[in-house]
Amino acid sequence: MSSEQGTLNVYHSTLASIVGEENLIYDQAVSPGILPGCIVYPQTQSQLAQVISQAYRNKWRVLPCGNGSKLKWGGLTENIDLVVSTKGLNKIINHAVGDLTLTVEAGVKFADIKALLAKHNQILALNPTSPQLATFGGIIATADTGSLRQRYGSVRDQLLGVTFVRADGQIAKAGGRVVKNVAGYDLMKLFTGSYGTLSIITEATFRLYPMQSASGTVVLTGSREAVSQAADTLRGSALTPIQADLLSSQLVSTLGLGKGLGLIACFESIPESVKEQLNQVLQIGEKLGLTTAVYSDAEEQSLWLLLPEQIHLPDSETAITCKIGVLPNTAVEVLNQVDLGLIHMASGLGILRLENKSQVLEVRKLCEQNSGFLTILSAPLEVKQKLDVWGYNGNALELMQEIKKQFDSENILSPGRFVAGI
Repeated sequence: MSSEQGTLNVYHSTLASIVGEENLIYDQAVSPGILPGCIVYPQTQSQLAQVISQAYRNKWRVLPCGNGSKLKWGGLTENIDLVVSTKGLNKIINHAVGDLTLTVEAGVKFADIKALLAKHNQILALNPTSPQLATFGGIIATADTGSLRQRYGSVRDQLLGVTFVRADGQIAKAGGRVVKNVAGYDLMKLFTGSYGTLSIITEATFRLYPMQSASGTVVLTGSREAVSQAADTLRGSALTPIQADLLSSQLVSTLGLGKGLGLIACFESIPESVKEQLNQVLQIGEKLGLTTAVYSDAEEQSLWLLLPEQIHLPDSETAITCKIGVLPNTAVEVLNQVDLGLIHMASGLGILRLENKSQVLEVRKLCEQNSGFLTILSAPLEVKQKLDVWGYNGNALELMQEIKKQFDSENILSPGRFVAGI
C-alpha cells in the first residue's frame, strides 16, 4: 500500500465515523494549486469541532471554507491536508424581529436570508461579492462588506457575537446576541478579515436595520477634475447616501452610464427626503458640467449588482482582482490609472481589475504614495507565486505573528493565506 493510500485510509477511518462517508470527498481540486487529501462537510457544530480536534492531534493542515466562492482570495496555502466546508451548517437559528437581530450558522448563504428579512421590512446592511454563493462565515473571514459600508460601516460593525471552533477543536464564543453588549475581548475584530487563520466561525449574530420606504440612485459622469470636485462637495455636505462610489472610465462605459469617470450615490429614506437629496446631487453635477442620470426600482437594483460583477467576474484568464485602500480625496487619481475599478467615496476602499504583474506593481506604488495599500485577491497561480499578495509594509507583523501563535500554535488553519505567510 502506498503512503498516499495509507493517508487516505487514515482520513477515512478517522473522519467517516464523525461526519459519515457521504460527507467526505477525496482527491478533488478546490482551487488552482489546492488539491487536498480530503474535503469534509460537517453537518453540525459538534461534528466540526471533532474534525478540527482530530486535525490538531494529527497536525493536519486545514483550509476552512463555505461554498468556496472566495478560496481564490488571499495568499497561497501550503500542503493542505483537509478542506473543511461549513456548507452543511446552514440553519437560521434566531430572528429576533423586535430586537433587530439575526443569528445564523456560518454556512447560511447571504441570498437565503434576504427574503426572510424583507417579510418583516428589515435588512442586513451588507452587499458581499457573489451574494448568491457567499456564506456568512466567508463574509466574516474576508471582511467582504461592499458599498453599503458608506452608511453602515464594516462587517465588524454589523456583528454582535460569534461562536467559533478553535484550532484545538474547542468551541468558544465572543460577544452576544443583543445590541448593547460590551462584555469580553473584541475577538470579532480579530476574526473579521483573518481568512480563517485564527479559528472557524460556526455561528454569528448580526444587527439589522429597518427597510426604508423609498430609494433612488444618481450617477454623475464627466471629467476627472469635475468628478473629483463633486465627490469633495458630497463628502462635505449634509447629504446621507447609503452607498457612494467613484467609478473608472471603462467601468462607466462598459455599463453604458456615459463617458469619463463616474460618481454613483444611492439614497434611501422617505420619498420626500430621497427626492430632495437626489435633486441636490443633480444640482451639484449640473454646476460642474457633469452628465447626470437617475435610476430607480429594478433598474437601480440591477445597476448596483452589476458594478462589482464587472470586476470580480473577469473575462480573461490573466485578469488580477485587487482590493485597495487610499485616502478618499486621492481616489480619482488612482482610478485614472486603471481600466476597471471602483472606490468607496468615504472610506477610500475599493476593488480594481488589473491585467499583469507590472500594472500591479505600478498601482501598488501609487496607492502607497497616497497612504494606502494594494492587496491581490484573485490572480493566476503564477502571479501569486511571484508577487507578494498582501504587500504589507506596516509595523504590526510581529504582533500578528504572536496572535497567530496564541490561537493556532501548530499552524494548522489556513497556513500561508494571510500576511507574511501567516
